[in-house]
Parts: sequence; C-alpha cells; structure tokens
Amino acid sequence: GTFDYYIHFSITICGNSRKTEMKKMYLFAAAVALAASLTACGSKAPVDNAGTQAGEETTKQEASSTSSGDKKTVTFWAWDKEFNIAALEMAKEIYETDHPDVEINIVEVGQNDVVQKLNTGLGSGSLKGLPNAVPIEDYRIQSFLKSYPGAFMDLTSEINYDNFAAYKKGPMTLEGKSYGIPWDNGAAVLYYRKDMIEQAGYTEEDMQDLTWSKFIEMGKKIKEATGKKMISMDPSDIELMKLTMQSAGTWFTKEDGTTPDMENNAALRECLQIIKTITDDDLVRTYSGWAGLLEGVNKGEVAFQLKGCWFTPSIMKGEGQDGLWRVAKIPRLDSTPNATNASNLGGGSWYILNGVENSDIALDFLKTTFGENKELYNRLLDEKGIVGTYLPSQESEVYNKEIPFFGNQKIYQEIASITKEIPNVNYGTYTYAFQDIVMAEIQKILQGEDIDTAMKSMQVQAEAQAR
Repeated sequence: GTFDYYIHFSITICGNSRKTEMKKMYLFAAAVALAASLTACGSKAPVDNAGTQAGEETTKQEASSTSSGDKKTVTFWAWDKEFNIAALEMAKEIYETDHPDVEINIVEVGQNDVVQKLNTGLGSGSLKGLPNAVPIEDYRIQSFLKSYPGAFMDLTSEINYDNFAAYKKGPMTLEGKSYGIPWDNGAAVLYYRKDMIEQAGYTEEDMQDLTWSKFIEMGKKIKEATGKKMISMDPSDIELMKLTMQSAGTWFTKEDGTTPDMENNAALRECLQIIKTITDDDLVRTYSGWAGLLEGVNKGEVAFQLKGCWFTPSIMKGEGQDGLWRVAKIPRLDSTPNATNASNLGGGSWYILNGVENSDIALDFLKTTFGENKELYNRLLDEKGIVGTYLPSQESEVYNKEIPFFGNQKIYQEIASITKEIPNVNYGTYTYAFQDIVMAEIQKILQGEDIDTAMKSMQVQAEAQAR
C-alpha cells in the first residue's frame, strides 16, 4: 500500500545549480531519514535487536480490546484511508453481516506510530493499549519476529499460503513458521505517458522487455523532444534501488537476511551506476513527500514513474490525463545475472498479537476475509482499484476489465502476470539501517567518489551495524 514514511522537507532547485543542489539533497535526506528513524524508535530501537524475550510474556499482560455490551470488540490499527483502512472497512461490512455479535473497531494510526507503539509495548512486555492486529510492512516484519518471539500468532496451519503470491510468504516466515496473512500487492510497474514516448518516436511495443540501458536512452530522447524529465525520485528514500535489486533476486544482505552483502554485490553496483547516470544526465525530477510526487506525475512533468501497483489510484487523479497513461513491466538490469523485469516495492501483511482479548475473533475475521474471500478481493479491485496477492481472485473477470484512464488497457492482467514472477528475497532485519548507509554513500558518489570505494565503505558500515 501507500506507506507514509515519506519525510517532508522543502528544497528549491533552479538554474545551473540543479545538479549540485540535487546531490546536496541526498546528504540532507540521509540525515533527516536517520533522525526520523531515531525519533520513531529511540536511539537504537528494540526491534533492531533480535533476541529480546519480551514477547514471550505478552500473553500474561492486559489487553486493549474489550467486550462492549452484548458485542465482542476487535481492534485494528491501520494507516492510509484509501488503501488499508478502505479494505478493512469493506471486510468489516462483509464480516459483521454474518457476525452481528462482533464489532470491528478500526483506528487510523500512522505507520511510524504503529512501529513506535509496538516497540514500546512489546519491549516492555505490556499489551496495554495495543490492538488485536496491525499491518506491518514486509521490509520490517523480520525485525519484529526476531525481537519479540511469541508476540505474534503462529498462522502456519491456519492459512493456505499456496493461494498467495510466493514472494509474500518469505518475509513473514521464521524458523519454518509463518505469522502473517498476506495482504497488499507491491508488484512494481512502469507507468508511462504514451503521448510523450510517441513524440520521441517510440511506440508501445518499444516499452516491452526493456533493459535499463535502453530505458535511459529513451529518457534522453524524450527529454530532447518534450523537455520533460524521465522520472521523479525522492532523495529521502532509495525505492528505485530496492525494486531494482529485488528484480535480480538480491538484497543488501546474503540469503540469511543478516550477513551484509554490499562490497561485491553486482546488482547494487549496477543500481548505483544507474542513479549516477540519470542524475548526471539531468533526467531526474526530485521531490519531497507524497504531495511532491503527485504534483510531478499528475501535472505531466515526467514521462515515466516506477512504483508499486498500489500507486494506480493516485496516478488516476491526474486531471485531463485520461487515455494518456499506460503500464508495462519495469526495466531489467543489463549485466547482473538472473535479472528479471518483475519486482516488488513496499507492501505489507496483517499480523495478530498474541494475548489480546478476542484474538480468536481477530483470527476468524482475517482468515475468512483477507485469507480466503474472493468476493472481497474482487470488490476491492473493482470499486477501489486495490490489488491483493490472493491468487484465486485473479481468475475473476474483474482482471479483464478495460480501464479507460489507461486507454482501455487491461492493466490488472499485466499486474497479475508480474505478481507471479516476482523473485523472493529475504529482507532481513536491517533494511532501513542499511538504507541510511546507502543514501549517504550515494551522495558521495554523486560528488565524484568511485563506486567501488563507496561499496567498500558500505560493507564496513553495514558489518558494524549488524554486530
């Protein structure tokens, strides 16, 4: 889903200082991101220290969900009114119709606040004030599972994981046990402006089976023909790097999710070179925050946007752009082994806290809705444009629906095909800590540091972090 970890700050770039200022933004963004993470979780968040035993005692603590009158209450925390909360509201409507004795209480809580409150409560061994269930981002869940053993309900025998996209199960599984109900789809999509590529002499056929070298060449020609930048990027995040690395089946760590893999990582090296190239060639429109992203896309300031498919409802808000946008698979790395045109960006799943009153009802609710209800997923797609990872729902005719905004392209068919091809990687426990390291080194690369030197520095810093 659309996660609210974006960090808001304002920087103006103008005149001939555009490249210099953009490079400065990376260093500033890294500092801001680090400060934000420390504010949210403390100087070293409990969730970053695997082995904390607090979760083992949470079943003994008091719970936040209570019974109200003749109804039993189950509480969910979630963020994003147009995505997670909208989905919960629809699931609530379906469930409460058949369970009049149950009240599903949905509370809007920002993602950073969810992380902080879970750390505080589970770290102290107290469930006071915590909900029955929460969404947790796939990039974060391994840290929670390792830091708070016993805190989350084991769902290994409750959910048929074969019914979900294969890449979703990996992050929620630890030592052979799975703890989540797979939820939203982060299948990475290349959104592109058909009118802009045509001005540069390209066709929709040219957008198929792209490599990054071809994609960058297209960006240069489109800028020459239209004056528009190739893509928007937020210097406070490394989304481009995350989705590109996963497309090659690799991450910042080795397969164990803990051993840093920076210095000799072929995909990482190629990603760093891509960022340097598109920055040096002035093909990037920088932005800060969600509003800045939407402004560039919805006002037609860029020809392309690489995002998770959860971005579809937002891109459709562009006024006067009906029929101009299309979707395609993302470019693949040119020289990295096992590179594909499929990847994931963002996304999360549902997790149930052990020991909170009515946790059995929370399980029944999630299992019978998000765990197996095709009607729910079909309605979410048809009415809200929300794509899940429940594979049986992809057999529905809703996936064959032509979308006028995208020139009657059957975009959900494209997304479904990508979902089945996404490489499964172990995000491990250090994704955000390593992100800060990488962002700082990117700034040095943009100032002229050799990429290999930067990668050695990343490795040293990551090993220190992982000790």
